[in-house]
Amino acid sequence: MSDNSKIYDTVPEVELTREFVKSLPKAELHCHLDGSMRVETIIDIAKKEKIKLPSHDLKELKKILEVGMECKSLEEYLRPFDITAEVLQSAEALTRATYELAEDAAEENVRYLEIRFAPLWHIKRGLSLIQVVDAVILGARKAENDFNILIGIIICGIRHTSPEDTMKVAEVAVAYKNRGVVGFDLAGAEKDFPAKKHKEAFYLIINNNINTTVHAGEAYGTESIEQALHHISANRIGHGTRLREDGDLLNYVNDHRIPLEMCITSNVQTKAVLSLEDHPIKFYFDLGIRVTLNTDNRLISNANLTDEYMLAIDKLGFTANDIKYLILNGFKSAFLPFQKKIQLIKKITEEMEAKGMIFKKNYI
Repeated sequence: MSDNSKIYDTVPEVELTREFVKSLPKAELHCHLDGSMRVETIIDIAKKEKIKLPSHDLKELKKILEVGMECKSLEEYLRPFDITAEVLQSAEALTRATYELAEDAAEENVRYLEIRFAPLWHIKRGLSLIQVVDAVILGARKAENDFNILIGIIICGIRHTSPEDTMKVAEVAVAYKNRGVVGFDLAGAEKDFPAKKHKEAFYLIINNNINTTVHAGEAYGTESIEQALHHISANRIGHGTRLREDGDLLNYVNDHRIPLEMCITSNVQTKAVLSLEDHPIKFYFDLGIRVTLNTDNRLISNANLTDEYMLAIDKLGFTANDIKYLILNGFKSAFLPFQKKIQLIKKITEEMEAKGMIFKKNYI
C-alpha cells in the first residue's frame, strides 16, 4: 500500500481550521537556518557586533529580506542570504538563531525539525568549521531541553564552491555523525553547477552511512534529480518540483519510496513553479509519492509550516484524510534510526487520532 491511502476512513472528516492544523503534531525536514532568522534578532546582533545593515528599521529590513511572490528567480531569492550570513559569524549568534528557530517551530507544534546550514558561510570572521557546528548543536540541544521538539542537524555543501571545500564540510559531517548531525546536503543554484562535481565528498558521506539529501529539480530540470539520485546517491530530494517532466524518473522515485521535500511558497517565489495552483505536490501525493511539506526559509519566504499546510488545503485541494497522511510522510521520511522513528510515529498518530484523525492499522 502507498503512503497516501485513498481508502477513506469511516469517520467524519474534521474541520481544517488554521487553529486545528496548527495544533496537529508536524515534522519539518527542509528548513535553512540562515533563511529562518527573526528580523529583530538580525538587528540586535548587528548592533552588538557592529555590523552594517541596509536598514536598522524593523519594517524596512523586513521588506528587504522577505522576497514576496513577485520574486523572479532562484538567484533573486538567494540575495537576502548575504545579509543574514553577515550576522551569523559568531558562536553566540549561531546558537541564538538555532534556538529561536526551534522555538518558532515548536510554537506551531513541530515535533521533529531538521535544521540545515552551510558551515562555510560562517567562517568569515575567524570561526573554525568545528566551532560553527558546535555552536549550532548547542542551540539545538538547549531548544530540545526547553521545548517539546526533537532536532536533527543537516550540514550543507554548496554547488558553486570547489569540490575540495565540499570535502572539508563532508569530513566535519563524518566527525559529527551520532553527535547531532543526521545528514548531508548539497544546496545552492543548480544551473551550471552539477551535483556530480562533488561526488568524492558524497563517496565519503555514503561510505560512512550518513543520510543524504540534495537540492534538485527546483530551478533546473530532471537531469539534476537524476544526478542527485544516481551520481551521489541521495536518500531524499530537496524540492523536486520538476520531477513530473520525466515519467520514468518519476516512477523510479515512487517505486523506491524516495521522499520529496516540497516547499509550496518558496517554490512559487523561486519560479520553480509558475503559480500556487500549478504546484505539483497534490499530483505527486495522489500518485503515491512520499511528499513532505516544509517552509524552506521561514524569514525569506515569510512562511511558517501551518500556513504551508493551509495553502495545501485552500489552494490545492488537500482533504483532512490527505493531510493526516501528508503529516505522516514527514515523520516517516525523518533521518532518524528506525526504532526511534517508529516510537515517534506511534506517539504522534495517537495524538492525531485523539483529535479525530483516524489512521488505518497498517499506516507504517
